[in-house]
Amino acid sequence: QVQLVESGGGLVQPGGSLRLSCAASGIFSISLMGWYRQAPGNQRDLVATITSTETTNYADSVKGRFTISRDNAKNTVYLQMNSLKPEDTAVYYCRALRGTRGFWGQGIQVTVSS
Repeated sequence: QVQLVESGGGLVQPGGSLRLSCAASGIFSISLMGWYRQAPGNQRDLVATITSTETTNYADSVKGRFTISRDNAKNTVYLQMNSLKPEDTAVYYCRALRGTRGFWGQGIQVTVSS
């Protein structure tokens, strides 16, 4: 059974930082891992992705503030989020892709507010 378990979310003030983690189990040879987010009333949007060879891709809105990384040995992907803004508030979802099959985590809340 494939499981993606996110951690590290919470409440942070504007300008603060958070680090999200997503540990994958029951899956190997993950080609792509990434983070998406969904704010209330909005669609789920890409935040950042990273391939098995560590090629990264970022949404324009987070470039220069967020950094995605992965530990292939631990099947874990991270999202370091700096200079957080209120508009970053959303549920953040981890995604893993193996071949043509994609898997989602359950989501974790990130709230940026003073």
